Amino acid sequence: MSTQWLNWAKRIQALSQSGLAFSKDIYDIERYEELRKISVEIMAEYTNLEMNKIEGLFTNETGYQTPKVDVRGVVFINDQILMVKENIDDKWALPGGFCDIELSPTENVVKEIKEESGYDVIPVKVIALLDKNKHPHPPEPYHYYKIFILCEIIGGGPAVGPETNQVEFFSKNNLPPLSKNRNTESQITTMFEFLRNPHKEMVFD
Repeated sequence: MSTQWLNWAKRIQALSQSGLAFSKDIYDIERYEELRKISVEIMAEYTNLEMNKIEGLFTNETGYQTPKVDVRGVVFINDQILMVKENIDDKWALPGGFCDIELSPTENVVKEIKEESGYDVIPVKVIALLDKNKHPHPPEPYHYYKIFILCEIIGGGPAVGPETNQVEFFSKNNLPPLSKNRNTESQITTMFEFLRNPHKEMVFD
């Protein structure tokens, strides 16, 4: 099924949020609130989410809307890539998550890898900056950028965290069922290209 409705809902939501952030005129504010209501109605019509949950999702932020940032750690040992099994869907992903404020992308990835896999790492370089909308992830109400950072293990050991239940390394030709909200098979395949060619240029979009 086409997800154009989701694109419309997100655009309307972004316009209404920006308008509510900067408008001073009471009539303009009413119009932007109506636009936000329309975006909620579109989401409710095409999903199984309840109206009040969507309203909470769409009204919990203020100011000019920008893409959210997700960071993923890329760690290799013996031609295999580090992955963790997520509690939320019992599928596999590169360790990572949403970036926390007050932490840089590299500080975030070090923290996420430790929390989700038990390994201590040092960041080596950013190898990919991807727009989630341009890759075959399931549709979501927000717009995300994904930062993939190559890291090296310097200590620690395999240990699950609050959001994970298994830690393993996988070869390119033996990938487990993937958590597609977090990473796609084509993205993992791209990560292995950096293993074969350490001088490969950063991938973007």
